[in-house]
Amino acid sequence: MSNVEAEPTEVRCDAPVDGARSADAPRVEILSSRAVPLGGPRAMTVRRTLPQRARTLIGAWCFADHYGPDDVAATGGMDVAPHPHTGLQTVSWLFRGEIEHRDSLGSHAFVRPGELNLMTGGYGIAHSEVSTPRTTVLHGVQLWVALPEQHRHTDRDFQHYVPDPVRLPGAELKVFLGSLAGAQSPVRTFTPLLGAEVLLAPHATITLDLDPTFEHGLLVDTGSVRMAETPLKQAELGYVHPGIDSLTLTNATEEPARAILLGGEPFEEEIVMWWNFIGRSHDDIVQARADWMAGTRFGEVHGYDGDRLPAPELPSVTLRPRRRVC
Repeated sequence: MSNVEAEPTEVRCDAPVDGARSADAPRVEILSSRAVPLGGPRAMTVRRTLPQRARTLIGAWCFADHYGPDDVAATGGMDVAPHPHTGLQTVSWLFRGEIEHRDSLGSHAFVRPGELNLMTGGYGIAHSEVSTPRTTVLHGVQLWVALPEQHRHTDRDFQHYVPDPVRLPGAELKVFLGSLAGAQSPVRTFTPLLGAEVLLAPHATITLDLDPTFEHGLLVDTGSVRMAETPLKQAELGYVHPGIDSLTLTNATEEPARAILLGGEPFEEEIVMWWNFIGRSHDDIVQARADWMAGTRFGEVHGYDGDRLPAPELPSVTLRPRRRVC
């Protein structure tokens, strides 16, 4: 998915709600989402929780868009023309609908509910994303992972994986990256990461064992979930610092609740993130943009009916690096 937001706004980062937190419960920061249109009069709108000034990264997770359920007849669905990426991996995960993916590696694949599509941009890749004609409702998340300096110029790659559900009393997990509850994803990442869909039955409580070296975030998709003892509403992301080895999630409502659990070792490198590029300096971004506009470096996407996306104009000020907020 292309990032068309030129000036991300500040959003709140709260302490636990109403102070109802025991001494043993981890402190949960609440990151609110903001609505970002993807362009056009009938454009679909996404809810963005990362990045923001309050928290740029969770592990190497650096971008989180949450969208739907959208009535495709009303919004027009997703139609993102070929656009470039550098220095990152894209993670596509759907709850409903279907998206056709094409990239300059030659990959032609479909994103379907419960199936992971992970694309590695590295030095440079281009891709397009279009919801298919049989899609009536579109609902999912689009996530980005920053590549570490050692690997940020790695070769293009594309991986597809269908995780088996892990069934626990009152819950079901689908672990698409890393490991959780005995499940291990074979998908390659360049820093230690966790990504999993969590489905909680009504009035269910589960406690998950976690890697204490990771920081974690829980993005609520449907319903409401108590993370530790802090309630999270739909489209809110709860964050907990490294140092905890277990996390309790509760659905106290009459309806099922669903969330995406993200985690990773703290990513201490500074990054410069602009449009669809991740670099380490302003000059990295300038060069990536120039290469895209010149038609070099990123390759061609074949099979998309339309023109590729032009890069927006660079701001008149030097782009500043950001790093993890402690």
